[in-house]
Amino acid sequence: MYKLSALFCCCTLMSSFTAFAGETPFAIAIHGGAGTIQKSSFTPEKEQAYRSKLKEAVDAGYVILDQGGTSLDAVTAAINVLENSPYFNAGKGAVYTHDEQHEMDASIMDGQTMNAGAVAGVKHIKNPIDLARLVMNESVHVMLYGEGAEEFALTQGVPLFANETFNTKSRYDSLLRAKAKLAEASKAKIDYQAAHSQLETEYKVGTVGAVALDKNGNISAGTSTGGMTNKRYGRIGDAPIIGAGTYAENGVCAISATGHGEYFIRYQVAGDICAKVKYQHVSINQAADDVINKRLVNAGGTGGVIAIDGEGNIATPFNTDGMYRATRQHGEQAKVMIWHDK
Repeated sequence: MYKLSALFCCCTLMSSFTAFAGETPFAIAIHGGAGTIQKSSFTPEKEQAYRSKLKEAVDAGYVILDQGGTSLDAVTAAINVLENSPYFNAGKGAVYTHDEQHEMDASIMDGQTMNAGAVAGVKHIKNPIDLARLVMNESVHVMLYGEGAEEFALTQGVPLFANETFNTKSRYDSLLRAKAKLAEASKAKIDYQAAHSQLETEYKVGTVGAVALDKNGNISAGTSTGGMTNKRYGRIGDAPIIGAGTYAENGVCAISATGHGEYFIRYQVAGDICAKVKYQHVSINQAADDVINKRLVNAGGTGGVIAIDGEGNIATPFNTDGMYRATRQHGEQAKVMIWHDK
């Protein structure tokens, strides 16, 4: 009798395991930017606030995936949470330009169709990722800029908001510090380009993004940013550029990047990682690590990425002090991380 019971239990466990293993995997990863994130500057309350918002974002996307929704919907929902928070450099938390304005960029890519949409230099859009998706789905273009992008927004029923909507004291204080540092460098007769390169990482980075794999095996990626503190002349970073800050291809990988955009553009970071997976047949972890912690470091670039492959494997490498990030895979609870020690 005991042997029969044991055999029954064993068969039941094997059946349960087989059923679970046979289920279609799905997963999501999000980031809130990489940079000079020093643990010593965080009170327990501040750290908990950031972690809670990251968890809210990753859970928002996960629920959609769990219910059979698309990776595009999951990516959009997760990024909306981050865009609506003042903690991160996108939407409500966008940094200031030299002229004390906010100029935002975003992009999204569908790995199933290889379709993509992007906006750059928009000043009056509450959720730039939503507008990027409209560009992808409702226009014949991939990227729209500035006033043209906002004119298109109006044709799609997207309301415009006053630029002051995105004002925050912490971002304004950061702008003033950046201007003061550059002014000191000017008095010392240091070339502007050299002085700018000496600015701390915190002034050059900051983005939000998400990548996801849905139950149908489709992967997507999206990225949204307020750009670089004290940026001038209509500067555009990597976030809206397909292949630099965002990329997705079914069966290969999806990437959302965060960091010093000029380097991510020059080295086609998002596309390069996926190319390694596709053509060199290396894991998503190895491909992402090779680009972020070797190639980019050797070039002098700072930042990180979140990456996911067609089987739901996730990589989140970065070469800065920290990167706000969270992941959630099929059947698991959310993992929220900020520093290398996790």
